[in-house]
Amino acid sequence: MGTGTVLLVVLAVLAAGGVMGTLVRAGRREAEAEKLRLAEQARVQALRSMEAIWLLGDREFEEYVAELCRRDGCTEVRRVGGANDLGADVIGRLPDGRKIVVQCKRYAKHRTVGSPDLQKFNGTVRDEHGADVPLFVASCKFTKQARAFAARRGLALFDVDLLGFWNGGTTLTALLDLDIGRSGTNRKLTPDS
Repeated sequence: MGTGTVLLVVLAVLAAGGVMGTLVRAGRREAEAEKLRLAEQARVQALRSMEAIWLLGDREFEEYVAELCRRDGCTEVRRVGGANDLGADVIGRLPDGRKIVVQCKRYAKHRTVGSPDLQKFNGTVRDEHGADVPLFVASCKFTKQARAFAARRGLALFDVDLLGFWNGGTTLTALLDLDIGRSGTNRKLTPDS
């Protein structure tokens, strides 16, 4: 073997080593990106579990509802809840441009939301916030009186059952098209043991 051939073999080995190093680094980056993607997917799926929702704090629940709105194509979505929020926890625009104002109540599953909460919401949702679509989302049931009040005032109610469907992937607009006044049950769920 001549020196030219040896030089070519050495250069080929060095080039192959460089290519292998680049491929290994790219593989590591790809594996890390996949690991992050799987972790995010697991986080989203965990939140889709109603048990996980009942464990959220009030502010986290509002953020999660805002995220569900964004997932379903709402724009200008922002969480505005807190002291002196005048009944609005999440505000945004539906895909068709209508303004949606959401009141969120993350209660234990055995509790209920009564008509006084809905009366307060109804008193501000249109006049103060200019809602086209007033939506009250609760992690529990609404009382019979609350449902009747909401039907008379044109308030959309998502109880624990509809929240479960929304959480599971049914779109916001599909759920808003339901006759909310006739859906669901007033039966309380049993408390955790």
